[in-house]
Amino acid sequence: MKKFVGVDLHKQRIVVCVVNQARQVLTSARFTNAESIKLAAWLKALGSFDLVLEATASYEWFVKLVEPLAGRVLLAHPRKMRIIAESTRKSDKVDARVLAEFLALDMIPPAHRPTPRQQAPQAGAAAGLRTGAADVDQEPHPARGGRVQRGPQGSVHEREPEVPAGLKLDPVDRWLVQRLLRELKLYRDELKAVDRQLAAFARTAPAAEAGHRALLDSIPAVGPVTRETFLAEVAGPERFGSQKKLTSYVGLAPGQRESAGRRHDLGITHSGSPILRWVLHQAAWQLVRRLVALATDLRAAGPAPRKEEGHYRHRAEAAVSDAGRHPQRTAVPERP
Repeated sequence: MKKFVGVDLHKQRIVVCVVNQARQVLTSARFTNAESIKLAAWLKALGSFDLVLEATASYEWFVKLVEPLAGRVLLAHPRKMRIIAESTRKSDKVDARVLAEFLALDMIPPAHRPTPRQQAPQAGAAAGLRTGAADVDQEPHPARGGRVQRGPQGSVHEREPEVPAGLKLDPVDRWLVQRLLRELKLYRDELKAVDRQLAAFARTAPAAEAGHRALLDSIPAVGPVTRETFLAEVAGPERFGSQKKLTSYVGLAPGQRESAGRRHDLGITHSGSPILRWVLHQAAWQLVRRLVALATDLRAAGPAPRKEEGHYRHRAEAAVSDAGRHPQRTAVPERP
């Protein structure tokens, strides 16, 4: 007799519920996360079973543990299992049972599980963001005290700033500035290490993934961190049937409320990965700068239809949101 196992996974404990095809509870148990060997032996004693758990932040280690034991391991989409979050009788035991019963009914809304290849660049891209990586094509900024240089693989680095010899500073102030410059050098060295790691990972990409990278590299203002973050989170445009589905997945699609025939548009949904949404916003603003600068040049070159800066800003934000499927739409228009 096949069994269906629902798991409510937390940071420190695991609650398991087992039901049969008729959704009758056969057994249940609780384990701590440190009791992985005991849990594996308990599951192995069940015989043939399918297992489901919600796709939370810490599911990967558990899935690797139970994959050799279960017939199927399903990840339930948390946002589509609102019956758990909004239940009036919510407990870990009830949540595990609800998951098991939905699995027995074959009604689990699946969540996407990235492959190991897709997960690998997430750590490098996140490390670059934590250390302040700016991987987009930036203009020189006088306040930075250095000139922006284009490094290998399209990364951005700056020439090491130094305290001008002729600058009059008190000894204490000069010591403080030198200390800050040493700290700045440490962060830049970390960014260079991240760039090298991402470049080494990109060189081992299969043909399809290399094609995706080439498309993303053709978009103005998209650099290595944005590119690797997009590929790590989206895993390729073939997952989505349309541009709108990709935009909704990223969380850049506007929400709406409709009642009695009246519809109210809301702001963007902010669903999906906040890191991906952040890097896309940064890339969009870099593209806005280019479009606004281009509009200024066109107006200076001669009479042309007036276009406000807001028009270009809207075009850039809309274009970058679907860069994975139609990167050519983000290209800066040529001068007539």
